[in-house]
Amino acid sequence: MPPQYGAPQQAPYPQAGPYSTPLGAPPTVPAPGAPLPPSGGSRTGRKVAGTLLGIVGALGLLGGGMLATHAYNNSRQNVPNAEAYGPVLWRNETAETLFPATVGDPPNHRYEVSDEELAHWRRMGISEDTSCSAGLSGETRETAERLGCEAVLRATYVDLTGEMVATVAVIVMPAGRDAAEELGQYVYDQSNEDLPDAAVIPYKVPGTLAAKWDADGRNGMGGSGIGGNLPYVVAVTTGAVDGRLASHLPDEFNGYGIDTEDRKPWMDEAESLSGMFRTNIMNLER
Repeated sequence: MPPQYGAPQQAPYPQAGPYSTPLGAPPTVPAPGAPLPPSGGSRTGRKVAGTLLGIVGALGLLGGGMLATHAYNNSRQNVPNAEAYGPVLWRNETAETLFPATVGDPPNHRYEVSDEELAHWRRMGISEDTSCSAGLSGETRETAERLGCEAVLRATYVDLTGEMVATVAVIVMPAGRDAAEELGQYVYDQSNEDLPDAAVIPYKVPGTLAAKWDADGRNGMGGSGIGGNLPYVVAVTTGAVDGRLASHLPDEFNGYGIDTEDRKPWMDEAESLSGMFRTNIMNLER
C-alpha cells in the first residue's frame, strides 16, 4: 500500500437534520370525524392566495439572485488558508494524490493532470524512503542539503508505450521562497548543460516494467521550482525500460553544436513530466 506522508486533515461536515416524515412511513391521514378541508374557496380567497403566491415567487427570485451574486463574489476572493496550506500540503495530501495513478498534459483548465483520458504515463510505485540522501545524487543533492532539504518524495512512472521510464521527485525545501528558488534555478539550468546532473536517484519497482530501473540507466533530466508560496522543486530523471543508454550521434546528425549524444528526447520528456507535476501541486494548493 503506497505511503501517506501525513495524516490528511478533513474538515467536519455538518450532520443533516432529521426528516420531518421518516422515509417509508405511511402518509398522515386526518383523525376520524375531523372535518375535511374544503375543495375550493371563495373568489376572494383565491385572489388573496394568488397574490401571496406571487409575492413569495418574487422573493424567491430575488433570493436566488442574491445567492448567485454571493457565490460569484466568494469565487473572486483570495482564501487566506490557501497560502497557509501550500507549504504543508505534502504532509496532508495522500501519496496517491501527490502522485496520481496516471498523468497527462491537460489542454485547458477543465481537465486535471490525473484524468485518465489524458493519460500518458502510468505509475509503477511510490517510494517509502523520503530522505534527501536516498532521493537525490550529485551536485543536486549537495545543493539541496546545503539549502536545508527537508524531504524528497519519489514515484516511478512508465509511459504508455512501455519504452520509457521516469522517476519523479518532489523536493521539499524550508518554508519561504529563497531556498526553493535557488535549487529550482539550479535544476532548471541543468537542461542547458552538455552533461547534465542526473539529479534524481531512480526508484525501481519489482514486478513491474521498472524492475531494472537504476542509476546507470539515466539518460535525461528536467525540472524547476514551482514558485509563489510553494517551497517545492520538481525534478525528473528518465531512461529506457530496456536499459538502452543515450549514445553518440553520427556526424551528419550532430550539426547543432549542443552535444554529441541523443539526449534531447529524454530531456524533453523529463521536462514535460515535471510540468505536469508542477500543475498538479498548484491545483492541490487551491
